[in-house]
Amino acid sequence: MTSQTSLLAGLLKAPTRYLFFTGKGGVGKTSLACATAVRLADSGKRVLLASTDPASNLDEVLAVKLSSTACDVPSVPGLKALNIDPQTAAQEYREKMVGPYRGILPEASLRSMEEQLSGACTLEIAAFDEFSKLLGDPLATADYDHVVFDTAPTGHTLRLLSLASAWTGFFQDNTSGASCLGPLAGLQKQRALYESSVAALADSARTTLVLVSRAQRAALTEAERTSKELAALGVKNQCLILNGIFQAQTPSDATAAALQKRSCDALEEMKPFLRALPVFEIPLRPHNLVGIQALRALLNPGAMEDATAAPTGSATATGVEVESLDALVDEIASTGRGLIMTMGKGGVGKTTIAAAIATELARRGFPVHLSTTDPAAHIAAAAGQIAGLQVSRIDPAAETRAYGEYVMATAGKDLDTDGRALLKEELLSPCTEEIAVFRAFARTVAQGENGFVVLDTAPTGHTLLLLDATEAYHREVARRASDMPEEVRQLLPRLRDVLFTRVVVVTLPEATPVHEAAALQEDLRRAKIEPFAWVINQGFSESGSIDPLLQARGQNEIPFIREVVEGLADRVALVPWVAEEPVGPAKLQQLFAARK
Repeated sequence: MTSQTSLLAGLLKAPTRYLFFTGKGGVGKTSLACATAVRLADSGKRVLLASTDPASNLDEVLAVKLSSTACDVPSVPGLKALNIDPQTAAQEYREKMVGPYRGILPEASLRSMEEQLSGACTLEIAAFDEFSKLLGDPLATADYDHVVFDTAPTGHTLRLLSLASAWTGFFQDNTSGASCLGPLAGLQKQRALYESSVAALADSARTTLVLVSRAQRAALTEAERTSKELAALGVKNQCLILNGIFQAQTPSDATAAALQKRSCDALEEMKPFLRALPVFEIPLRPHNLVGIQALRALLNPGAMEDATAAPTGSATATGVEVESLDALVDEIASTGRGLIMTMGKGGVGKTTIAAAIATELARRGFPVHLSTTDPAAHIAAAAGQIAGLQVSRIDPAAETRAYGEYVMATAGKDLDTDGRALLKEELLSPCTEEIAVFRAFARTVAQGENGFVVLDTAPTGHTLLLLDATEAYHREVARRASDMPEEVRQLLPRLRDVLFTRVVVVTLPEATPVHEAAALQEDLRRAKIEPFAWVINQGFSESGSIDPLLQARGQNEIPFIREVVEGLADRVALVPWVAEEPVGPAKLQQLFAARK
């Protein structure tokens, strides 16, 4: 690994025009993207910071209200920031496509066009359009020296960056003049933009991919996979930031020693990957990285925030009433069937909690199907093997192939040769994958009628896009196929049935995860889906640690635990940080034993 100094010189003193921060959820992408943008602006550069995450928390970290239009960041001259809002982008996209025909076509025709453009694929391509302008249109960012992208968690980012090539290829291969987004004639001007985006991503002189990871096996494994997949897309100028490196100050403290050992073991295991890239280490901080002062200190190795001073004695218990994870599983098990969905911000431990619930239900003798909608899933490794547990992953490539075959066998069965050729061509659209994955989601949910289904969902933003698009998918599937599967028709009623579906909102005892989970809960309630319980994961507040840094972190957790218990959730389970990495049935049992 290279030293801190060499990477700072390369990344911050001679940065490329475009900087992409990506990685597994919860590794600190937003904090580091913001800190980098602030550092560049402080050095006199004109900087635009843009989030492509549907569940962006730039507002909270920068302490400023953002929109899809760039605005100034207070106390940082030269820095502007924006959030790419998929819903706003989709609305503007629909009007761009339909507007020119108002007053020309009948109202019925206009409504039909708007209906066609209400699908999830339109939502995705509209957000991608906004991203492409920032990357592929030099005029859109002519006022800035640098554009820093704070991206969604890895799986969604891979999808976003791969769309540039996917849509370019679709334009090249499509000869019908039509697509799920309307007439291609109205999209041809976008083709040059997408091609320019592909060129910018592949240009090492213009673009740097900053992989962010924690010193954890799952995060490093995902960073390695992302590195390879993006290199295959042409994004080869890469570096890695290891965030939250912990050095025990009290080696005799069992919690501190275990945390340091787990990090060292993960780094040793991933040495070949770490040798391949420039690597920079950021030490673990005792509190949330919110606000400009904290962001400025983050990239200053000599800066020590006042909040690092730890109280004396052991970490203080929360003093509020919480349940154990075991108590939640007791109630779930009493029904004998149904759907359990873990939801929350990336990196809060949704996969671990899903695997723990699934393996515990299987241990109690129930048939359980554990699956995931996360494009960057590692659910099989988390759960391991136990009798009664089936583990699967919704594979986009396999589902897309199966869906294409289904459409050709139904909607295409009575078409002539030319008609079948046109239908097959339309199925090459990247939107087809979204429809196929949605159908698989509905099919998996339906299995909860005959046992337990535990679904580890994608990070918040991607999951909400999936749920928000349910009605649109109904229409899209109906348009593309001769019939609608029963599981699709029943999906919304099942998700809204509190006796069938139990949504477990997972969070960490920190500001951004708690506030994002609160926003998620409101979105779910607007969709008439009521959460079953919250799980506050990986808490140090009751660890009993006497390590100064971990003790300070534990103290800083308490206000957020109180916020959840006293104002946000009717049922709350607290799962403390555990010594051994909770992977596999035996080690997942730590999460149940921790509060017994």
